[in-house]
Amino acid sequence: MTIRYAVRPADPGAHLVHVTVSVDQPDPQGQRFTLPAWNPGSYMIREFARHIVRLTALSDGRKLRVEKLDKHTWRCAPAEHEVTLAYELYAFDPSVRAAYLDQEGAFFNGAALFMQPAGREPEACRVDILPPAGGRARGWQLLTGLAAARGTRLGGFGSYLARDYEELIDCPVQMGRFAHARFSAGAVPHEIAVTGRVARLDLERIGADLARLCEAQIRLFEPRTRRAPFERYAFLIRAVDDGYGGLEHRNSSALICRRDDLPHLGMKEATEGYRRFLGLVSHEYFHAWNVKRIRPRAFVPYDLTRENYTRLLWAFEGFTSYYDDLMLARTGLLTQAQYLETLGRTLSTVMQNSARLKQSLAESSFDAWIKYYRQDENAPNSVVSYYQKGALVALALDLAIRDGSDGGRSLDDVMRWMWRSWRSAGPAYSGVDEHGIASAVAQATGLDLTRTLRAWTEDTRDPDYASLLATVGIRLERKAAVDSPHFALLGLKLNDASGECRIAQVFDDGPAQQAGLAAGDLLVALDGLRTTSARLDALLTRYPLGHTVHMLAFRREELHQFEVRLAQLPRPRFVLQADEGASAQMRRRRAAWCGARRG
Repeated sequence: MTIRYAVRPADPGAHLVHVTVSVDQPDPQGQRFTLPAWNPGSYMIREFARHIVRLTALSDGRKLRVEKLDKHTWRCAPAEHEVTLAYELYAFDPSVRAAYLDQEGAFFNGAALFMQPAGREPEACRVDILPPAGGRARGWQLLTGLAAARGTRLGGFGSYLARDYEELIDCPVQMGRFAHARFSAGAVPHEIAVTGRVARLDLERIGADLARLCEAQIRLFEPRTRRAPFERYAFLIRAVDDGYGGLEHRNSSALICRRDDLPHLGMKEATEGYRRFLGLVSHEYFHAWNVKRIRPRAFVPYDLTRENYTRLLWAFEGFTSYYDDLMLARTGLLTQAQYLETLGRTLSTVMQNSARLKQSLAESSFDAWIKYYRQDENAPNSVVSYYQKGALVALALDLAIRDGSDGGRSLDDVMRWMWRSWRSAGPAYSGVDEHGIASAVAQATGLDLTRTLRAWTEDTRDPDYASLLATVGIRLERKAAVDSPHFALLGLKLNDASGECRIAQVFDDGPAQQAGLAAGDLLVALDGLRTTSARLDALLTRYPLGHTVHMLAFRREELHQFEVRLAQLPRPRFVLQADEGASAQMRRRRAAWCGARRG
């Protein structure tokens, strides 16, 4: 049996998409349908059902009564014949997580669009992707990871197939006018679609660089066969004025980047923006193995109606964040100096925030649903990033393995061991146990690092980065961060977008927090002089450390006075450099670790 779907951009001007789902042999008690509350890879309840505008059901040409059971579940009245649920959905979310439609094109994630028929999830799905009516899609192209049905040209409108519901919602669709390119890696075709205008876009360079990167990642997991775990892959890229983000899928990734970050014809050296874009692509592509196939046990299978809790996002997102730039270095897309600079920035960011001393990586992973994806003004004081600190723990673990095995093993071996476990288990794969990373390390390397990993991830202990980096001939220097006077002397951050001197964040143990200033306060005067965001720093530089200044601020339209004693808020900045005096053994280990060309 096959579940049949159809989706049409019904009214691009009103951003309305029309969707139908048809189920033969419906549940005799009344067929239930549920729209997911979140999509895998983005760990927050999104409530996609809130975008449904209207909904009806038909069977044998007659309208069926539909009862809504909860926020995202509907039940049709019992019917003997095929039931078709038809609904209209508002699609105007420009992120990579939901659905968007206008006159220029459309993008949608299946989780935001396709109802799940209860009890029929394992069945094959067929979806008809139709163009807008009235010839408004003239010149539109289409790209998706779904397989084209017989009679449909891949890349054109028509019918597409999925083995089951999970595959259906894991293959987003991009349609419209876009720059298109192809390359091969791991013996499978890869496609690139860039939506959005980019002046003199060098798509050939992007394809060549991504080919090197993809080949390297495939070789990491499959050094012998060098085969990718999918039959084709699609990069769905949207270029905007200001934006950054991505979402991984089993054989595709949805990406948003700044148009100015993409390379242009004639560009010789890779810009910082282009390196950032390559890092994003590298991250989402690595996820094709780490989290799309190798998964926490809590994700096997996904329950899309509620939160799926795991304490392992530091391994699945953090390890991926470690490998994204590391793979750029190994392929020569980053020089050694550039790679060490990125590591230094990550280390500085994590070590500068007090949250790392309060929340463990395991806690951060578990609470992603309510904290990491819902950060507020106090986040630097309370939320540690399982992406960034997770990447640093991956670095520390990799170097500890290399040192403990005298260079014979690495984190690469751990990733390959977990990949072989997934591949050999097949449909019986049950996912990585909540304490399974330490076990995987032991199995892959022969080293017992259980206590060490527990201290780094379940406690808030920092790895000894300096000692670990020294094993591969890297010096770690701690310097003072160069901060604006209002941060260095007050310990606060202003809301630059407001144009006012409004506080965005107040940091732990700083003068502003001790004086009682809070996020949202509007600073209006310092020692009787009117202040603006442009003047505050200049005023502060006139005072010595230890001096008390009188500050006036509005809080909820009420004027308050604060006595602020200026003090230096020390923040570390970390710089990593190759030790030119390192031994030959250390230099060999460094080359095996990051393989970066010098520069």
